[in-house]
Amino acid sequence: MRDKRVYLESLGCSKNLVDSEVMLGKLSEYELTDSPNLADVIIVNTCGFINSAKEESINRILTLADERKFGSTLVVSGCLSERYRDELKGLLPEVDIFTGVGDYEEIDRIVSKGGGSFFSDSIYLADENSPRLITGSNRHAYIKIAEGCNQNCSFCAIPNFKGRLQSRTVESIEREIKSLVDRGFFEFTFISQDSSSFGRDLGLRDGLIDLIDMVDRVDGVKVARVLYLYPSTTTFDLIDRVADSKKFQTYYDMPIQHISDKMLRVMRRGFGRDRTIELLNYMKSKPNAFIRSSIIVGHPEERDADFKEVCNFLEDFEFDRVNIFEYSNEEDTTAFSMAQIDSSVVSERVAILDDIVERTTLKSLQKMVGRECNSILEGVSDEHEYLLSARPLIYAKDIDGDILINDTLDMEKEVGRLYRVKIESLVGDRLIGAFMRAD
Repeated sequence: MRDKRVYLESLGCSKNLVDSEVMLGKLSEYELTDSPNLADVIIVNTCGFINSAKEESINRILTLADERKFGSTLVVSGCLSERYRDELKGLLPEVDIFTGVGDYEEIDRIVSKGGGSFFSDSIYLADENSPRLITGSNRHAYIKIAEGCNQNCSFCAIPNFKGRLQSRTVESIEREIKSLVDRGFFEFTFISQDSSSFGRDLGLRDGLIDLIDMVDRVDGVKVARVLYLYPSTTTFDLIDRVADSKKFQTYYDMPIQHISDKMLRVMRRGFGRDRTIELLNYMKSKPNAFIRSSIIVGHPEERDADFKEVCNFLEDFEFDRVNIFEYSNEEDTTAFSMAQIDSSVVSERVAILDDIVERTTLKSLQKMVGRECNSILEGVSDEHEYLLSARPLIYAKDIDGDILINDTLDMEKEVGRLYRVKIESLVGDRLIGAFMRAD
């Protein structure tokens, strides 16, 4: 019986989650606990992308420092720690160990030291040999295909502490997928900072197409999708290949951040309005396409006319899902020294776009009513203990929503299994459906 316990909080994106799972894999001698006050080791894998994420990370560190038991070790890892390694030591004396984004697989050795700062010069990229304890599902896994980014967006500090693009080989990814299929996993989400650039550092012209070709050949993979396409590195051939794949969902997640030509130049996005819209329309032309994006509001030099352009475009295009982000002024970025827009103006603009997105999301949900779709049973819903949650395969896990099911079908149910579901209605912003059969 293991007599030591570890508690881990993974903050921020799914890319962070993969690194957190590597740490849990390396700490397999510890029992995993969801009670921080019982843990011998507490790890916070932080996000340092924007101000709100940084505040969340620091607040959780301080809260856990108050809750920890005497003699435990508090570890802060990840992006925030990497980005502010010198400042955090003085700001957070409660923390025993600081480590960044290069030493996830060394966490057992680092914890054994009991205290100190450990920062590698390299950036860690999990591969098929990484000892991951996959959390949240025994059927779905995130696969990190690359680390770092070659883009130079005006608002983003990620390349400063994650470095330039570093891709895995297609062969490495294939070995990891086959290993996970052998363990019962059948759904895979491929992630990186700029997935449509995958393989360019290795000399691949359109590496993501090579990856899709490989995944289509792997027996046991039933569902796949890719997150975080970048407009200037997304090709029409890639859009075609996603739509034609036997296993990849026709799911396009491409954060456009703006649509005004002027703002796209200011933000250093690489493509202008016309080319961006051309890509989006081509995605939309594919049967049963699902399109997700994100918009940054209040970037320096965003005038009323630029904002109105975004409003009109979101109303007209009707994305299936859109995330709205308030501009965060980050040091070590081009936009940091630019004249900032008044925060009250930014807040007003965010509220306007939130209203638009609420309407367009409801339209997307309404289009689902009456459809039959293959769905994964996720378990008991967050709405009521008597309702089940099933996720259509086109929806990304933990991102796009689910279907609530009042189970009346007389058959054995298994979490993680595929079922045929009929979507019967939309109540508020929740889809309601019924099982038809196991698939």
